[in-house]
Amino acid sequence: MNENEHAEEREGGEEGERERVIEVSVEDEMQSSYIDYAMSVIVGRALPDARDGLKPVHRRILYGMHELGVRHDRPHKKSARIVGDVLGKYHPHGDVAVYDTMVRMAQDFSYRYPLVDGQGNFGSVDGDAAAAMRYTEARLSKIAEELLVDLDKDTVAWSPNFDNSLKEPQILPAKPPNLLINGSSGIAVGMATNMPPHNLTEVVDGIINVIDEPEVSIGELTQIIKAPDFPTGGIISGYGGIKSAYETGRGSLKLRAKAEIEITAKKERIVITEIPYQVNKSKLVEEIAEFAKKYKVESIRGLRDESDRKGMRIVIELKTGANAPIILNNLYKRTQLETTFGVINLALVDGEPRVLTLKELIECYIKHRKEVTIRRLQYELE
Repeated sequence: MNENEHAEEREGGEEGERERVIEVSVEDEMQSSYIDYAMSVIVGRALPDARDGLKPVHRRILYGMHELGVRHDRPHKKSARIVGDVLGKYHPHGDVAVYDTMVRMAQDFSYRYPLVDGQGNFGSVDGDAAAAMRYTEARLSKIAEELLVDLDKDTVAWSPNFDNSLKEPQILPAKPPNLLINGSSGIAVGMATNMPPHNLTEVVDGIINVIDEPEVSIGELTQIIKAPDFPTGGIISGYGGIKSAYETGRGSLKLRAKAEIEITAKKERIVITEIPYQVNKSKLVEEIAEFAKKYKVESIRGLRDESDRKGMRIVIELKTGANAPIILNNLYKRTQLETTFGVINLALVDGEPRVLTLKELIECYIKHRKEVTIRRLQYELE
């Protein structure tokens, strides 16, 4: 082959390579890729489904525990075993993500109705971290098992796992209204959700009311479901934020600690028995001490945390003649004895993010349970 033939071959190869190059606008490609990434995070990671109230990682942990047979009436299993099983079969995104999620589902100060029954150190309201997964054990809680009831009766759709070796449920049958009773929080791309938990009895009564009277107004529903019910207790100050959250899906709640002024023969004390949701108790005690020091509040003569297994109790000892109500009001103003909880009822409905009112949340649950019941009956008849 002479030099001319070599040159012609090179030119032909370069032309072939150029033909395989697709010219695109950088702006269009960035926009398209960003939307794809955003939707992947929204649907696959950050937002709960309005039907069962779970994100994919929560659903996979509960299903993995169900498959392992760690039910509420059986012995606990090592957390490392559960995490490894979920990681290897359904959720290949790192053991820390899976274990941290499982830990939170076991904390009675994070979940109004915990979905995991943990044994060992699963952290505390003081901000203490959970022990390593090799030391702790877990099993499903009783209410979590109700989320999985009738899963084996073709009640929900299934999809292949990440390597097509197994199948996993796209949704759980979810007999309890999990999204309403436990709430949810998460940050997606360009949006976030922050949904408060509620009392189970009130929610069930509200659901029955919507079934019996589909045209019931949100105002009438709020006579049954009066307000959110946080696991750490506390008091919601004012009704405007609750009304807005229930009617529009967005609102701001002012949460206050529950405090009482105890009067003895010679002195007064402020006793705190409940604190706002997601407040670190040990940091709160430090804040109160810092408040007394910074503002030179000489009326405070002592501060101690008497909390134990029976409940929370923070005692602020006051000097004789101190004005307890004024001191308490200043503590509300300058410490985390009063916080704000921003409500955004954002959840996935038919795979798309939507901000939902209280009634719409209930309607999504009822629609899902109807579909599950119909599929179960069809399966049993066949």
